[in-house]
Amino acid sequence: MTFHDAAARDFPAFSTDACIKCNVCNTVCPVSRVTDEFPGPKYVGPQAQRFRGPGEGSDAPDHSVDLCSGCGICTRACPAGVLIAETNNRARAGIVEERGSSLRNRLISDTDLLIRLGTPVAPLANIGLKNRLARWFGEKTLGVHRRGPLAPFSRRTFRAWWKREKRPTALEAGSDPSRTVVYFHGCAVNGFEPDLGRDAVEILERNGLTVIVPPQECCGLPFISNGLYPRAREKARRNLESLAQYARAGYRIVGTSTSCTHALKAEYREMLDLADDDATAVADATWDICELLVDLHDRGELDTGFAPIAESIPYHPPCQLKSHGIGLPAMDLFALVPGLRAVDSDHDCCGAAGTYGLKAERWQIAQDVGAPLFAKVRAAKAAGASRAACDSETCRWQIEQSSGVPTVHPVSILAESYRRADEAASEPRRRLV
Repeated sequence: MTFHDAAARDFPAFSTDACIKCNVCNTVCPVSRVTDEFPGPKYVGPQAQRFRGPGEGSDAPDHSVDLCSGCGICTRACPAGVLIAETNNRARAGIVEERGSSLRNRLISDTDLLIRLGTPVAPLANIGLKNRLARWFGEKTLGVHRRGPLAPFSRRTFRAWWKREKRPTALEAGSDPSRTVVYFHGCAVNGFEPDLGRDAVEILERNGLTVIVPPQECCGLPFISNGLYPRAREKARRNLESLAQYARAGYRIVGTSTSCTHALKAEYREMLDLADDDATAVADATWDICELLVDLHDRGELDTGFAPIAESIPYHPPCQLKSHGIGLPAMDLFALVPGLRAVDSDHDCCGAAGTYGLKAERWQIAQDVGAPLFAKVRAAKAAGASRAACDSETCRWQIEQSSGVPTVHPVSILAESYRRADEAASEPRRRLV
């Protein structure tokens, strides 16, 4: 059953009494696989939870819980349905509440602030991101690893482009909920990958959907991952205030980041205890863009006039996508493009885990977790692949940085195929003229 097969989602309680101590979560954990410093999700989660007071994290016998990357693989694997990764993250938040957080963690979590600071001076900022001396200095002073995957800033934000193009930011009178979608672009598209946002809008409009982009902020997931729950709740509440009115009116909310859409679908309620009517309405209305396009195809409403792309592309489905429980919709869409051969990476985690792979003390763990994936991507390049594909932005940046192979969102490949089809259709007319 997928997320949208039910009108509402039933979230289990955070009681760890259901843990049967089977060790399945430990056997699938990518972090404990590469380092003995992390005893495994069971030991820092359900086991240690017995020693914690209500809502506390620092009473645990050891603080290796901070080594958990939050990939969520343990939660998906648990046969008893215990929210293990979520329990671990709440423990981290308890420790942060008691002991505070580092400047590094607060800074890399505040993506909206980074975009406001970085985009106006993008050329200069991007030089610093590529400069070895500047990156070395950043590692020594802030603890951001010199080889951590940092995306370059865009010179213009996606929202600035949307405003310049005079695109809608609110519903027009008489808008049809079945033909109108709300685009949640997320901070990655807004400040680093605006071309992806334009590709998404182009595809949605091509398939007869009107797109609106209401006021929004970062989904708050970086704050959640770093245990900064009060700041995450601030972001979440403002997003819910903006989005809930559309959700309750029957409009779908569509995102190009599997991390952002999972935050809206699940983590506002699972992590932040925002289980009110607004959070439920937004969760039930939220779709990953590939999920939505597959749904359109199943209804016979998707434009399947894709032009051929004769390529073999390694595809990595990120952890957050798998947590949606919607299968691999990108693979279904790739199959519609003539000549395109997408190959599932068959690897659990790239190691990035949002901001985890940026941290100097975690970078090597992230590299070791993703090493088999990077080797597969490099092997695909040696066999002729010119790029890879992945749905999550931090995973794309991690794969590209660590393998040397350009990595794009599946939507960008579909948009390219549509454009090729348009060019081929217009070519005969140009010859006649």
